Amino acid sequence: MSIEQFIDNEVKSNDVVLFMKGTPQFPQCGFSGQVVQILDHIGVGYKGLNVLESAELRNGIKVYSNWPTIPQLYVKGEFVGGCDIIREMFQAGELQQLFSDKGIPVDAAV
Repeated sequence: MSIEQFIDNEVKSNDVVLFMKGTPQFPQCGFSGQVVQILDHIGVGYKGLNVLESAELRNGIKVYSNWPTIPQLYVKGEFVGGCDIIREMFQAGELQQLFSDKGIPVDAAV
């Protein structure tokens, strides 16, 4: 399986996927950590993939999305954005709405 096929499979078979540096339990960069905090805060389940474990994955995801930076968030197979976009969407309530629109449960208490 090529790296493109692996990425495509992960993006399409998981509702929410975060390509990040480190893991959700131990983010290894501030930007990845911010996105993890936002997702955890709104109570969305997601799969975190650590790009630091594989140079092939780290480079492959940038090619796949045509986006130069990590982290990258995918929801229902669609690329949503990196840290700045996710933070702005969260602050405006748009991220929560996106999850709602896609049928992904969020923590209603937020």
